[in-house]
Amino acid sequence: MNFLRGVMGGPSAGSQPSGADTIQKLCDRVASSTLLDDRRDAVRALKSLSKKYRLEVGIQAMEHLIHVLQTDRSDSEIIGYALDTLYNVISNDLEEEEQEENSAKQVDDLGSQFTEIFIKQQENVTLLLTLVEEFDFHVRWPGVKLLTSLLKQQGPQVQQIILVSPMGVSRLMDLLADSREVIRNDGVLLLQQLTKSNAAIQKIVAFENAFERLLDIITEEGNSDGGIVVEDCLLLLQNLLKNNNSNQNFFKEGSYIQRMKPWFEVGDDNCGWSAQKVTNLHLMLQLVRVLVSPTNPPGATSSCQKAMFHCGLLQQLCTILMATGVPADILTETINTVSEVIRGCQTNQDYFASVNAPSNPPRPAIVVLLMSMVNERQPFVLRCAVLYCFQCFLYKNQKGQGEIVSTLLPSTIDATGNSVSAGQLLCGGLFSTDSLSNWCAAVALAHALQENATLKEQLLRVQLATSIGNPPVSLLQQCTNILSQGSKVQTRVGLLMLLCTWLSNCSIAVTHFLHNPANVPFLTGQIAENLGEEEQLVQGLCALLLGISIYYNDNSLENYRKEKLKQLIEKRIGRENFIEKLGFISKHELYSRAAQKPQPSFSSPDHMMFDHEFTKLVKELEGIISKAIYKSSEEDKKEEEVKKTLEQHDNIVTHYKKVIREQDQELEELKQRVNTLTSQNEQLQATVTQQVSQIQQHKDQYNLLKVQLGKDTQHHNSHGDTLQMNGIQTEEVSKLKEELEEWKNKHELLQGQLKEKDSMIEKLNSSQLEMGTTEQSSQTSKFGGLEHNNELQKELEMLRSQIQLQSAEISKLQMENQKLQVMSTTADPVFGDSGVAAASSELEGQLEQEIKELKNEVKALSEEKESLKQHLDSSSSTVAILQDEKSKLQREVAESKKEQDDLLVLLADQDQKISALKIKLKDLGVPVEDEDDTESGDQGDEDEDGDEEEQD
Repeated sequence: MNFLRGVMGGPSAGSQPSGADTIQKLCDRVASSTLLDDRRDAVRALKSLSKKYRLEVGIQAMEHLIHVLQTDRSDSEIIGYALDTLYNVISNDLEEEEQEENSAKQVDDLGSQFTEIFIKQQENVTLLLTLVEEFDFHVRWPGVKLLTSLLKQQGPQVQQIILVSPMGVSRLMDLLADSREVIRNDGVLLLQQLTKSNAAIQKIVAFENAFERLLDIITEEGNSDGGIVVEDCLLLLQNLLKNNNSNQNFFKEGSYIQRMKPWFEVGDDNCGWSAQKVTNLHLMLQLVRVLVSPTNPPGATSSCQKAMFHCGLLQQLCTILMATGVPADILTETINTVSEVIRGCQTNQDYFASVNAPSNPPRPAIVVLLMSMVNERQPFVLRCAVLYCFQCFLYKNQKGQGEIVSTLLPSTIDATGNSVSAGQLLCGGLFSTDSLSNWCAAVALAHALQENATLKEQLLRVQLATSIGNPPVSLLQQCTNILSQGSKVQTRVGLLMLLCTWLSNCSIAVTHFLHNPANVPFLTGQIAENLGEEEQLVQGLCALLLGISIYYNDNSLENYRKEKLKQLIEKRIGRENFIEKLGFISKHELYSRAAQKPQPSFSSPDHMMFDHEFTKLVKELEGIISKAIYKSSEEDKKEEEVKKTLEQHDNIVTHYKKVIREQDQELEELKQRVNTLTSQNEQLQATVTQQVSQIQQHKDQYNLLKVQLGKDTQHHNSHGDTLQMNGIQTEEVSKLKEELEEWKNKHELLQGQLKEKDSMIEKLNSSQLEMGTTEQSSQTSKFGGLEHNNELQKELEMLRSQIQLQSAEISKLQMENQKLQVMSTTADPVFGDSGVAAASSELEGQLEQEIKELKNEVKALSEEKESLKQHLDSSSSTVAILQDEKSKLQREVAESKKEQDDLLVLLADQDQKISALKIKLKDLGVPVEDEDDTESGDQGDEDEDGDEEEQD
């Protein structure tokens, strides 16, 4: 401390040393002292002098301070002092009283020079990265501040050193995980400077889980209600995502878009927002716009737009859009954000069309926004935002374009007048006294017709009632009437842009325009006059409109054919003068500004002249019209023929492409059907195989049962031979009993007949004794009786023989019956006849039931086999049919390939013509890039690489 008193000056006598001398002595002390305490005190003194004597400390002490960082790393206190001193020297964040004598430029130069000295040795930056890794607060915090200051002064150079340093970026990412908020917050500021305009570092930071950490910090701090930390995190996120397609895709794939939805949750009472909340919400909206910017690749923008719709972010933004009490700048930025979220995305555009404002009765959000656009009391930036929103809603949205134009057509206009439509608002703005409303309405209506020839024709039907008692006039006629009345430049520019868009690529609209005899003289008069600079823009647009009327003229009006209009230009204007006036458009400064981006951004309403989409139309038509003016009628005819030929060629190519596409689809469908049928066939074959195996199993089981049944019958018949056919014996016994009963009945019947014959014989004998005494009569009767008696005797003998035979048979049957009864009784003496019958009937029943079941199963399996065979036959027939169709398709594909080869020949001829034209252009001195040479060069490099690999 005595040393410090001596150096800094005290009450001692003599002259006080100057600041430079003091700093020199302190530097010597730092360099020569062996005691750590002395060096620490000297560095502390340098720190206290570094703000006032910045230049002197920087020149004399920087080398010694860097040496301290290298040698005294064990002492955190001296390291902290050294880092603070270097920060004071390099940083330009000086206090106001210290900047009185120095200009801002000198301060910037001083910091930049000291930074350049420090980073000249790359080891210094690497050493600083190592110190930032230290956990000690007195080392880490000043190290972070010093590195941030270096990046501010010499960003690209320091970024490159950190990038090539091993794990350089990863070390700095650990700052976001520090539990001390001061270091974490300064770490966010450091990463802001580190990621500026360096895509490589941005990718590394993103893949080091920066999105997760930053979103966590924003959530912890309260989202939009958070403080300055939230703002810093949002700025860092913008650095990581803006113009970095890789990080944008990573952000979307990581489902981080879903985490943005809570940022935009606002309550019913939106009064009294703090300035920090407005800033945070503004940055959040800008971050959404970064993801869906029109300058991004279309695929990436489309995927982000879809993700925002599915997670409800678009719905949340529309809620803010229709909420009350939202600050004007937030409302304007929200409109711009919604515009880019729905631009070119059909799903989002359809949703936006369905959004209603919370009014009574509810009105569509589009109508409410258009009311703001045509209201001259609304802020200028808000009106521009509404116009941009309307343009984005109609961009590549033919459905939305049709809905807007339909509100102008006579059949859809609300006769009651209770509701205001979008078309009525546009017409009201188009013909109001406010020139800005005229321009905005004209541009909005032009976007409703953009690249839609059908709507251009339908808009010709729109009729307007100009005043009471006068007949209605068409919208086209009313626009030309206002042009001729000499209104403000902004109004005329807007109407001319609308007419040019309307008439381009629509011959019917051109015919309607030329049908009014006053239009062409008005245009030629405007172009021919020599007016001031303000009117030059109108002259150029008039020339463009007249050129469109020539180029898209179908020669349906005799007085205004292409050739006559060209002659009119030649006589009244002059071709060179016409081309010069046409060039006024693209040479205008406001044209160049509008061509840069789709969003209309103007510093003042007076600069609002051109629309972005219209600049594309001018760029497309300017050269075509210039050529059309100089072409003769013969060249026009040739050009029309070439156009027709090209159209036919394009139609043929389109037709064949369509045919090939359809054939490919049919072929794919047939392949799928063949695969399906093949799989079904395999399944059926497997089923048949399974059924056959099951049938075989049933057969085996049936044979096994038969064998078991035979063994059981042999076991039951072991006592006698007569029971071997037990079931058959019972059947024979029952049959014999039935035959015996029949013979008994026949025997009784024959005995009854025999008794009748005996009674008849007795009657005849008695009647013979009682006859008369005459001879003749007696002899006659005697001979007759004898004959009759002989006959009866014969019959009697026959009956007796029959009875004997029957009795013999009966006795035979009785003997057989007795034998069977004896056999049955001797076979099983324990059981009687009833026991044998019961046992045999039981066995028979089981056998019959099993046999029936097996027969039923075999029958069912055979039926299934027949059905499967039928399925196989049908599938094989369908496969054969499909094969025939496939062969037909293959033949058709071969034919289409032949046709494609013919087309390729045609294309080759065109390529030869193009190459010939390129040679002519080269001869004329026009630089032409030869793609074949570059491609062949690349192919040669690839071949050389391939050869080297083969040699290796």
